[in-house]
Amino acid sequence: METVNIHEAKTQLSRLVKKAAEGEPFVIAKAGRPLVKVTALVAPEAKPVKRVGFLAGQITVPDVDVWREMDKEIEKMFYGDDQ
Repeated sequence: METVNIHEAKTQLSRLVKKAAEGEPFVIAKAGRPLVKVTALVAPEAKPVKRVGFLAGQITVPDVDVWREMDKEIEKMFYGDDQ
């Protein structure tokens, strides 16, 4: 098992973490005295989350543009029948 001092661990952290993740743990030492052991975590694979949209299947969107059909009504509300 490789032992590295703190300064070396800081400068080569990416390389050391990659090695640990691949199954090669290492020890970080300070002034020659071992402090911590870095090893890979054994975690289960994350399962994909099935996402269902809010109100999925409960509402329908009409094929026509509702707002365009209501333009005349909206104009009447704002400007009156004088138009």
